[in-house]
Amino acid sequence: MKLSEDKPANSHIIRAYDTQSIDINGKLYRQSLVVSKQHLVTDWPVTSVAQLNESTLAALIVIQPEVVLIGTGLTLQFPHPECYASLLNQGIGVEFMDSGAACRTYNILLGEERKVIAGIILQAVPAR
Repeated sequence: MKLSEDKPANSHIIRAYDTQSIDINGKLYRQSLVVSKQHLVTDWPVTSVAQLNESTLAALIVIQPEVVLIGTGLTLQFPHPECYASLLNQGIGVEFMDSGAACRTYNILLGEERKVIAGIILQAVPAR
């Protein structure tokens, strides 16, 4: 799916997404990642919702966001609430959605100048 939006200066904008790749500012990534206006973590070690825990979510609070979006892959999945309780206890909103919806929502919130960060889970591409 291609996404289109004007690029605010010095921002990471998601240009396109599919289940195995994500285009941010014209560069294609094929692994799960964390993205915010000025941060990009391209080696987020999460390939499934089952891997979400307090440690893997720590990369998402580096900028003290208002809201954390978790793109759970092709379908919406919910992890156990215990794994994200520390975010809620800090007053950070957490939303789970399929990765396509998370990409679209991220761009909308970024355009509204909200302090948002998204962890997008991409399915691992099998080796050939």
